[in-house]
Amino acid sequence: MDKVEVLKKSDVFRELDDEQLRSVAELCSIEVFDSGSTIHHQNDVVGRLRVIEEGLVAIQLEVGPLSQRQVMTATNYETIGWSAIVPPYLATTTATAIEKTKLLTFIGHDLLRFCEVNGQAGCLIYRGVARVVAERLHAAFMQCVNITSIDG
Repeated sequence: MDKVEVLKKSDVFRELDDEQLRSVAELCSIEVFDSGSTIHHQNDVVGRLRVIEEGLVAIQLEVGPLSQRQVMTATNYETIGWSAIVPPYLATTTATAIEKTKLLTFIGHDLLRFCEVNGQAGCLIYRGVARVVAERLHAAFMQCVNITSIDG
């Protein structure tokens, strides 16, 4: 699929108009991760924001040195690595490909520069990131509520 079409459907970039989408599409490259490959680790500095074109990614919390809890999965048109453009740029989770996954990948500082230079588009991109963060926080909260109600 064309990069612009993927971005048009994505959770972060969907509010951009066609001209803005074409401009931001020039900033991304394509990466492919095989099943089982770690895309980024929790608490690492994240340098790349990625949009899943096709595939499935586990979003996991590291709850101990040898323990992980999968809190959600991300799939087509969803963003991972949003921390690449949000200070302090640290991953809040670990992301691991569950199946072969094709990603549109943005270098964080290049996307930040784009947002600074293109104020309206930058505002829309950050609004998209805020929406993703809010949705993921809500999903994690609901998981905690469900776990607590099962335990109690």
